[in-house]
Amino acid sequence: MTRSTAHAWRQFGDGPLSRFASRVYILLVVEVLLLVTTLPGLLPLLLLGRDPRNLPLAALLLLPVGPAICAALYALRHQPPDLTDLRPAALFWRGYRLNVGGALRVWAPTLLWLTVLALNLAYRGAIGLPRWWVVPLVVIAVGVTLCAANALVITALYEFRTRDVLRLAVHFLVRTPGVTLGNALLLAAAAGVTAVFSEAVPVLLASVVVLAVLRVGDPMIHLIRKEFTA
Repeated sequence: MTRSTAHAWRQFGDGPLSRFASRVYILLVVEVLLLVTTLPGLLPLLLLGRDPRNLPLAALLLLPVGPAICAALYALRHQPPDLTDLRPAALFWRGYRLNVGGALRVWAPTLLWLTVLALNLAYRGAIGLPRWWVVPLVVIAVGVTLCAANALVITALYEFRTRDVLRLAVHFLVRTPGVTLGNALLLAAAAGVTAVFSEAVPVLLASVVVLAVLRVGDPMIHLIRKEFTA
């Protein structure tokens, strides 16, 4: 191959169509790996009835989701710019190995908190909870979820102790309101899609949702890299 031919091929390979195709390929690979790592829990979850008594079991079945999200965040963040060196699968598994412990230390308490809040809402009549308590409980649940989103991003991309991850996650809820609002909108959109269609739809679009969380979290990621890492 001559130098001019190689140069022409290089230009073709770096074009908009090639970049678009590479992004689609990366998202598809990450989506498949997200399904592989979460379906053992999600399939039984989809078959569960919407009975409040199933909430603790649902939380248990959702445990694999945290490490899988961290692995997907890691893979999407660390993709090399060279289109001839795409390694989404290798990066996903590397991110999974590196972050599975940290992700579970964040994700398990999150599920516990959300389960307790959901049970209180579901059985508010039986436990004598005043109706006006519904609003603060929902606000707390949303806050816990948004904090968990920040914490999973931080866990996936940086090496901090769990308590420092949680402190940073709470800190950036206030410091980066754009990130908090963006994640809140993503959460509302996911809840709306689930309510209108099915729980399966957000699952099938999980890699796109993870990419959106990553893009929304860019200001927080930049500040952490600038102020809290060497």
